[in-house]
Amino acid sequence: MGAFERHLTWWVLACIVAGTALGYALPGLFATLGEAEVAQVNLPVAALIWLMIVPMLLKIDFAAMAQVRRQWRGIGVTLFVNWAVKPFSMALLAWIFIRHAFADRLPVEQLDSYVAGLILLAAAPCTAMVFVWSHLCDGDPEFTLSQVALNDLIMVVAFAPIVGLLLGLSSIVVPWSTLLLSVGLYIVAPVAMAMLLRKAVLRRGGEAALQKLLHRLGPLSLAALLLMLVLLFGFQGRQIVAQPAIIAMLAVPILIQVYFTSGLSYLLNRKLGVAHSVAGPSALIGASNFFELAVAAAVGLFGVHSGAALATVVGVLVEVPVMLSVVRIVNASKGWYQARA
Repeated sequence: MGAFERHLTWWVLACIVAGTALGYALPGLFATLGEAEVAQVNLPVAALIWLMIVPMLLKIDFAAMAQVRRQWRGIGVTLFVNWAVKPFSMALLAWIFIRHAFADRLPVEQLDSYVAGLILLAAAPCTAMVFVWSHLCDGDPEFTLSQVALNDLIMVVAFAPIVGLLLGLSSIVVPWSTLLLSVGLYIVAPVAMAMLLRKAVLRRGGEAALQKLLHRLGPLSLAALLLMLVLLFGFQGRQIVAQPAIIAMLAVPILIQVYFTSGLSYLLNRKLGVAHSVAGPSALIGASNFFELAVAAAVGLFGVHSGAALATVVGVLVEVPVMLSVVRIVNASKGWYQARA
């Protein structure tokens, strides 16, 4: 992780402050940007999402799927936590905190939107950042790669049904056409483009050419992320200034979710006798989120000014420091974990 990535949390905080200040001072500008839509797709947001997602997907070799059977226990644990536990536990946490514990302190008209944003965040397992977390805990790179590739392919078919189910159970109207459009625009199309581009680059220049391209696109992806934060918090500027505690309240269920899902994955892997080099990235994949997709879907489904968009962006704020703390726990407990073997 480079110096810029290590301090990403501070850059995120700076962009949040800048975006909130600009949104409060220049509401007309952000209103104009928010209205730049075609078929319920906000064009500035869509462009920034693509700049974030495609470079990250280029890192994934979908041929690694052939390695899935070699680490079937670790793969099984991660899939179970990602798809059978995580979205549903977040829906429960959102119900507990947003609809009950914090309901009197949050804008009543945004409660459904906050719940929807948290569900969207939990239904999208992490992709590119997992490679960083796996490296920091000495994770098995082949397992990490095969798990990420499998998760991305599962998202193509599972993201919309799970989100639709949980929104329906939460009594939130599901705009299916917009949800399916988001899946096509921000999962299917970027995955297909990244696969084709990766294949073309490798055919022409090999692995060296691919790494050179990724090195060039990396700063562009991070710049798009930071500009996206300025834009989204600009849309929410006046609401945040009026109630700054909203961000802290939205962070509570996200934090609980991260430690619960990572701990569950770690313990299940230990119970099954999985190697620590697999259990570490399994726990981290089970805890982190593909927040770029969540942000895009929230904006498409509920709008740039919605509580859903704000809830997904709070996920970006807590991602780096919280995941680094999980890495520290995984590394510090390695002796205890291996004592079972």
